[in-house]
Amino acid sequence: MALVVKDRVKSTTTTTGTGTITLGAAAAGFQDFSVIGDGNTTYYTITDTITGVWEVGIGTYTSSGTTLSRAVVLDSSNSGSLVNFAAGTKDVFVVYPAEKAVYQDASTGTAFAPVFNASNGILVNSATVTANYTIPSGSHAQSVGPLSVADGVTVTVSDGSNWVVI
Repeated sequence: MALVVKDRVKSTTTTTGTGTITLGAAAAGFQDFSVIGDGNTTYYTITDTITGVWEVGIGTYTSSGTTLSRAVVLDSSNSGSLVNFAAGTKDVFVVYPAEKAVYQDASTGTAFAPVFNASNGILVNSATVTANYTIPSGSHAQSVGPLSVADGVTVTVSDGSNWVVI
């Protein structure tokens, strides 16, 4: 299914161990995980505020049983591995992990993205460029088309750079 990121999604869990977690009701003032949609993946954080252990990863939400699988760990207090959560209540919420973020340099406004690793062999790009972007000098970019650029949006290819649309 799709990768879905929503704002203010938070729940609790009392699940122990390293497996799939069962989600409780939405925390007050937050959306329920059901907004992610059955079978969709999302970025998550689980944190035990008593012990201080935590995990950031990619999981799949399942409406039947209201569960979240812990498919890929991006970072954790256990050296980047699954955390073996102990008994007690833990917070679970949707996040936008730093290593997956696209951001702008504060001084130049140039957009940067980390290197994405498609472990399944598939890299996906949007069919429409919807934000201004400058390919930094000495860098190369590629997109798969057909590709369109939204009205009023510009893509700047700096000197010594290339942008190839395949």
